Amino acid sequence: MSSVSANIREKVEASKPVAAKGWKRHLFYLGLAWTAILLLFFRDASDMVGIWWNSSTFNHCLLIVPILIWLIVRRREEVAQITPQAWKAGLIYMAAASFGWFLGDLAGVALARQLGLVMMLQGAVLTILGRNVSLGLTFPLFYAFFMVPFGDELVPILQTVTADISMFMLGLVGIPAYIEGIFITTPTGYFRVAEACSGIEFLIAMIAYGALVANLCFKSWFRRILFMILCIVTPVIANGIRAWGTIVIAHHTSIDFAASFDHIFYGWIFFALVLMLVMLIAWRWFDRAIDDPAFNPKNLIGDVKSNFSAAKAMIFMAVVFAIPIAWSAAIASKDSPIPQTIESFDIVGWEKIAYQPQYDWNPYFAGSNHNVGQRYRDAEGRIVDMAIVVYDRQEEGRELIGFGQGAVGPDSVWSWTAAIDAPKGALGEHIVAPGPVSRDVYSFYRINGTTTGSGVDFKLATLLSKLSLGNQQAVAVIISAEHGENIDHKANMEKFIADIGSIDTLADLAAGLN
Repeated sequence: MSSVSANIREKVEASKPVAAKGWKRHLFYLGLAWTAILLLFFRDASDMVGIWWNSSTFNHCLLIVPILIWLIVRRREEVAQITPQAWKAGLIYMAAASFGWFLGDLAGVALARQLGLVMMLQGAVLTILGRNVSLGLTFPLFYAFFMVPFGDELVPILQTVTADISMFMLGLVGIPAYIEGIFITTPTGYFRVAEACSGIEFLIAMIAYGALVANLCFKSWFRRILFMILCIVTPVIANGIRAWGTIVIAHHTSIDFAASFDHIFYGWIFFALVLMLVMLIAWRWFDRAIDDPAFNPKNLIGDVKSNFSAAKAMIFMAVVFAIPIAWSAAIASKDSPIPQTIESFDIVGWEKIAYQPQYDWNPYFAGSNHNVGQRYRDAEGRIVDMAIVVYDRQEEGRELIGFGQGAVGPDSVWSWTAAIDAPKGALGEHIVAPGPVSRDVYSFYRINGTTTGSGVDFKLATLLSKLSLGNQQAVAVIISAEHGENIDHKANMEKFIADIGSIDTLADLAAGLN
């Protein structure tokens, strides 16, 4: 009996997959590389984790790292059979990631820096563990992109879509309503589709969840694509229904009751039901068994002939890291002086008057050195507001262009409703506050001799100014006027701009460059 048991054990052991050699050495170098990356780019890593923790939009990112670990553990037996081998081509990906981080650092785009950081961590896997291992880890490597907090840029679009869906459904149930941008007026009251009601939180979380389910539960790429479309469309429609439901409840009860009901039932309880609905719809189409292997390791097993070692890879990666960090430090050391204080400017033909708006408004620019506002009136009674914002240089948390910066701050009661025509070199926006009170805003952004109203063009100009070691002082000139009866606010603003003479000269004076 004992000899039979021994034979069975020998056969079982023989049937187990044999782990490839070299794993301990390569994992040691990978751990060393990841530690170096996280220490060198600690600011970006900590900022990213801080966003996960503090922003409700990205709380789901806290689950991404545990999910990645679980995905790799599920593949451990298959991956262990593949021979790790340093791969030169991985350095190309690493260099692209490093350069992307560098450009993001120069342009003041946190998203680009954080994306570059995640790509560098991925690049270390490609370079040190090699092509075959990376192919076996394709999905976990891809899924790591969900660690990057992205999607805030979609908030204004989602607010508008939510308001439009609500209006459509209000028409179906016969509730009279009027819409202006993201503000909806009904006989019951005045409703605003705020940033928190845009549905961005659930949409991004749903996309991350959908990608995971698509990989685990489907083999067919066609079904995966259809499922991802379902995961994108459903939360958007559901959020419109949520906003509509709140307005309907308010119409039949009160705004206070609707608000309390929204907090209790809607939000994650409502969307949990939507998530269950999506899974029930897709369940019958799942075509992958739960115990199916993630991939077939036999297709990736085999020695890779190469004289490129993990130790050599570490040296080359160190150079790839060092160049952008050193270059960025050299740029940051350049002096960028501005006036210690600035006052509101005198404009010929206009007098300065007290600021007494219909609804208080001030443009929001976090971290600016100067933010000076003034109201002006000419002899014919035209009234225009102007704010001048100055930065000596832009850096993390102190960017002239960024999410929440500009005419409408992140916690403002004012809301962006539409883009409007503006003079050359300016951004035109129509914003609304409760009342409703409307205001048009022209924003001119200037750096290193370039004036533009485009956020993309300004970021590019910022990048070029840093690369060329040009002037780093950044200025925003914000010209605005309230709407009112018998007031041609647009003509008033254009007259004011004409009397300034040159926005460029005004901005350079504010920055101390003239």
